[in-house]
Amino acid sequence: MTIDTSTEAPAATGTETPVRGLRSKRAKAILAGGLVLGVGAAITLAAWNDSEFATGIFAGGAFSIEGSTNGTTFSEHPTAAAAAPLTFAVEADNLAPEEPVYAGFAVQLTSASTYAATVDIEASSTAPIASSLTYSVVTTATFGCDAASFAAGDALVTDAATTSSTAADIFTLGAVTAPVYLCFEVTPAASLPQASPSGAVVWEFSAVSTTPLP
Repeated sequence: MTIDTSTEAPAATGTETPVRGLRSKRAKAILAGGLVLGVGAAITLAAWNDSEFATGIFAGGAFSIEGSTNGTTFSEHPTAAAAAPLTFAVEADNLAPEEPVYAGFAVQLTSASTYAATVDIEASSTAPIASSLTYSVVTTATFGCDAASFAAGDALVTDAATTSSTAADIFTLGAVTAPVYLCFEVTPAASLPQASPSGAVVWEFSAVSTTPLP
């Protein structure tokens, strides 16, 4: 007698194919979702870029003053050794007590200057005669200095010592080559000794720059 040991395959239930289809759809959905997420990440990392630049060019301004003993010819006298010699109407080496002598001077900004200025004046002297002298300064409309023009001028300095004194901000310079005309009066004291030895008095004009010129 022969025994059949083969096993019959179970009959198809009709559900296998749908399960595989479902799994395939889920896989595709996951893959599709991953692609969507990947695209979204790339978009958030993107950005617009723009730049703006500014630059500046710099240079130092120019500033200097010059003087004149005749109101016409100007030059710089930067040290006491190179001081411009004032020309007094009456000989300054033949002084008499309380008899003033006069001299004109002019100061202006050089043509290369780019700033306005205020000007101080400082007198100094170590000569013995300086202790017997005082000085005053006025501005005048034109160059020239004598008793009449001094009396008509606008006072800047009055009876200052020639030994050591400073007058601050006595005038301003507001344009290039536009001089301020000055008139100096030097007055000997009543106690001036006879035959006093000669000695020099130096006046220093110190200019300080202020505002840029137009």
